[in-house]
Amino acid sequence: MNIFAARMNELYGLIQHHSELYYDKDSPEISDAEYDLLVRELNALEKDYPQFARKDFLTHKVGGTPSDLFAKVNHETPMLSLDNVFNFDELENFFTRIKHENNFTCEMKIDGLAVSLIYEDGVFVRGATRGNGHVGEDLTENLMLVDDIPKRLKNYPSGKIEVRGEILMTLDRFNALNKIREENGDNLFANPRNAAAGTLRQAPRNNYVIKERGLDIFLYYVVDAQKFGITKQSDALTWLDELGLPVQKAWKLCKDFDEVKNFVTDWEVERLKLNYVTDGVVIKLDDLTLWPEIGTTSHAPRWAVAYKYPPEEARTKILDIKISVGRTGVLTPVAILEPVKLGGTQVQRAGLHNADEISRKDIRIGDIVRVRKAAEIIPEVISVDKSMRNGEEKIFTMPERCPACNSEIVKIPGEVAYRCPNRASCSAQLKEALKYFASRDGMNIKGLGNRLSANLVDAGKVKTLSDIYKLKFDDWIQIDKVRERMANFVMSQLEISKSRPLVNLITALGIKDVGKNAAALLVEHFGNIDAIKNATIEEIASIEGIGTVIAESVREFFANEANLNLIEDFRSMGFQMGSEIKITGKKLDGKIFVFTGTLSTMTREEAGEKVKALGGKVSNSVSSKTSYLVAGDKTGSKLVKAEKLGVKILSEQEFFDIINLLQ
Repeated sequence: MNIFAARMNELYGLIQHHSELYYDKDSPEISDAEYDLLVRELNALEKDYPQFARKDFLTHKVGGTPSDLFAKVNHETPMLSLDNVFNFDELENFFTRIKHENNFTCEMKIDGLAVSLIYEDGVFVRGATRGNGHVGEDLTENLMLVDDIPKRLKNYPSGKIEVRGEILMTLDRFNALNKIREENGDNLFANPRNAAAGTLRQAPRNNYVIKERGLDIFLYYVVDAQKFGITKQSDALTWLDELGLPVQKAWKLCKDFDEVKNFVTDWEVERLKLNYVTDGVVIKLDDLTLWPEIGTTSHAPRWAVAYKYPPEEARTKILDIKISVGRTGVLTPVAILEPVKLGGTQVQRAGLHNADEISRKDIRIGDIVRVRKAAEIIPEVISVDKSMRNGEEKIFTMPERCPACNSEIVKIPGEVAYRCPNRASCSAQLKEALKYFASRDGMNIKGLGNRLSANLVDAGKVKTLSDIYKLKFDDWIQIDKVRERMANFVMSQLEISKSRPLVNLITALGIKDVGKNAAALLVEHFGNIDAIKNATIEEIASIEGIGTVIAESVREFFANEANLNLIEDFRSMGFQMGSEIKITGKKLDGKIFVFTGTLSTMTREEAGEKVKALGGKVSNSVSSKTSYLVAGDKTGSKLVKAEKLGVKILSEQEFFDIINLLQ
């Protein structure tokens, strides 16, 4: 076989494999930049040797294959991809090729999941993924759970409006999610794009995680914009914003090639300050009346192009591999690096995630490696330069005993993680658990941060979470850098924390898979900690939004004697062990209230307590049994569902008029 034909066949196989991992399984093995290099090499070979090209191959198509898990949606107007350029010469060729000197919009290229949203008379009725560009997946039910998507538009024209954009996960949420997954011994998401795609494409029985993890969206395209009197892409972005649809602020109207170059250059560094991942700039001809004339290819418009930034990477040496122990006992290997500059900061450590990842990449102590900032934030090792090995490199093996407490390490079948099982007295786990216990979603103990938590454990003052409430003033000032004023402040915060609601305590306990939302559902359903403690897996799993995985974690936690002793310790100290709501009457007996949007005079939780005090019930979801939906500002999908079911909808003022009348 011809050498070039052989290489093209190899590239077809590689690109097919990695594309399926990226689009269909949300689990890439290589970076976007490495994938782009494969595609660029193939495109060049296809140009030079067209006789060997496969015209039906996926590089001439868009996206991935729609999943059989969801119903199919035909896009009336195809959802196209974008051609990429990687330097200013290629960008200038784009300008020359379209033969127009008009204005151009420059928009940051969001690394997310492309979706289409359809509104009828201002109400969100359907949402779908791009799929292969012509057929996508109907994810309406899941998209309804994305708080950032308005379920009713502002100042909308009548009829059908189709808009398109990108579902994303912010860096803050991504890092928090991966931290939890690492602590639980789960595989980490490769990047925010895959975390967002994996979250949104949950089967209906698991889609509660969409609310738990949180997703966002930016819209950037109006289908048939001229139907609404829009003739410029810049006006389309403004119009989307006026409808109440989220539009990223990082865009600009540029009048010529030089202004576009300046935008691209300025944002190469500036984008690192954003709370979401961008990997380039999308440049579009602003006059969209010219788009049909310029046309499209089978997979991309000719009137737009994406300028891709090179990933920031550096070469350095792995000096050592250390182990950190998380609050759930998971052992995480960390590479200690020869210091290297990356993303404007000095990098000396990089996460290696788990032993399987080290083995897959064949990472050894002493290796010369390429590192980059994953999601522009977390340093990670991309690959090893094996040509630089001299035989002195050391193969890393996970320790047999915990480096913090010397307990024998266990590996649970089916998990990638190695764990220290000594939750009762492992100092490393206790430090992390104490930090989590004191966090804002937990007991919100101001002043009890990372360093102080670690110092308390190292000094032997804290051997279990409840010990921090038993410390005297003299105990505090014996801790390094804790002075009299600080000691008094932390002690006062500890006393205040005892009165925090049961939801905070359940969250603070660090039960596997139980975050603040799940804790709230448990407390709302069972009412007190004893009912939660005694509930069966089936009873817990029956709660909407909980499921079997969380139920098993809750049951496992309360089956542990040390945890039960901890609860009793907290009870004896006066912690809130149940709902504080006092029933003052039965005037709302049998009535079920649901709240949506933001209330101006109090939180939804406080309003719910008023309902319960009058004998009513509060639910998180709208159903045919719902008596009233109380709608504040920025309402979500609950309002749409309530309207469809004919549920009585109350304004905030109407709700409080009823409450005041019955009190």
